[in-house]
Amino acid sequence: MRKMTKALLGATTALTLSTVAPSASQAAELTLCWAAWDPANALVELSKDFTAQSGTDMKFEFVPWPNFADRILNELNAGGKLCDLLIGDSQWLGGSAENGYYVKLNDFFDKEGIKMSDFAQAAVNAYSTWPKGTPNYWALPAMGDANAWFYRKDWFAKPEIQAEFKAATGRDLVPPTTWPELLETAKFFNGKDIDGKKVYGAAIFTERASEGITMGATQALYANGFKYEMTPGKYDMEGAVNSADAIKGLEEYKELYKCCTPPGYTDAYMGETLDAFKSGQAAMAMNWFAFFPGLVKDENVGGDKIGFFNNPKGTTNASTLGGQGISVVANTDNMDGALAYIKWFAQPDVQKKWWSLGGYAVHNAVLNDPSFKDSQPFAADFLVAMNQVQDFWQEPSYAILLQATQKRLHDYVVADQGTAKEALDGLVKDWTEVFEDDGKL
Repeated sequence: MRKMTKALLGATTALTLSTVAPSASQAAELTLCWAAWDPANALVELSKDFTAQSGTDMKFEFVPWPNFADRILNELNAGGKLCDLLIGDSQWLGGSAENGYYVKLNDFFDKEGIKMSDFAQAAVNAYSTWPKGTPNYWALPAMGDANAWFYRKDWFAKPEIQAEFKAATGRDLVPPTTWPELLETAKFFNGKDIDGKKVYGAAIFTERASEGITMGATQALYANGFKYEMTPGKYDMEGAVNSADAIKGLEEYKELYKCCTPPGYTDAYMGETLDAFKSGQAAMAMNWFAFFPGLVKDENVGGDKIGFFNNPKGTTNASTLGGQGISVVANTDNMDGALAYIKWFAQPDVQKKWWSLGGYAVHNAVLNDPSFKDSQPFAADFLVAMNQVQDFWQEPSYAILLQATQKRLHDYVVADQGTAKEALDGLVKDWTEVFEDDGKL
């Protein structure tokens, strides 16, 4: 998840720290900053082992998601010393690297034998590297995540509903594997009376202010061949961003919004989507894997009542990336202790415990364990998703790029302004202006 901010755009002085290694003395106390959500609570529990082994007390600054980016990136931009360690979004890598907010970790990784090849390649590219995909590491992959789907498995299993669906569509009622099937299933459930209550087809992301509708609509866009550039690194967006297949994908997302979402669902993101599902309003919903452990435990909709599926296919298989890497803040006064924490966190046994507590480890020792797929009802889907994720721009100007995307997508999908082609053509125009201003075009 990535909350838009302009804070990264304020700094101009770059600082690169690459030759770093922990000395024998370590900080008596470290503060780790992250968003306030369930995985953060799991990290508190996990970090007790680090304190027991190192004698370093761990403090935590967890900020609610709506305020997370503005709070923390303003802190970095101001040269504050609140955070020694930071689990920040992938979108921050470009600006944080170029503005000297993060320590470059290559030499440290080499000295300590930490190999990026021990982590899922997609996670390394997304959470650790800048420029993207290069062997320049500014973070250790910490929290794998992707946008996926969950559904009312108990409703899908009702014999009368199964029979009605088969009669209406000619196919069995199972989790959809394509976007046309997703639309068909959502339309079938929408307005249906189940257990004496009117229900709706799907709860999706429509939020305008931060990143919500972008993180939702890209599920349909990526699945239908949307690309940011025709040639990676060339910023040649015409024909990629606004391809015929991408236009079709955006049209499908709008169709899903218009046909099948709960009433008044014009500004919904993580919390609203979860609420719609937990309250029994929605047959299906999208959200981040990070929330799935909590959904499984929910006494009203969890357990045997819930099922999971990955983003359905359009012309290809793809999922919208979430998740974060953990970085050492360059301005820390506790460099030795912060680096010691990174070294500890990278250990396979620590990564395995991280998964068991509810964190999303992307270390191959976890993902390749034969028991992994059966460790959670969504674990197998997580493996698939993390091998097909696509991410938003990680450019230092990502905030302006995201702001333009939010407006174009919300205006088309929710506000009924213009066509999908006009929305994507407009994005090409907006983004071209940003990159021209940046001297990249």
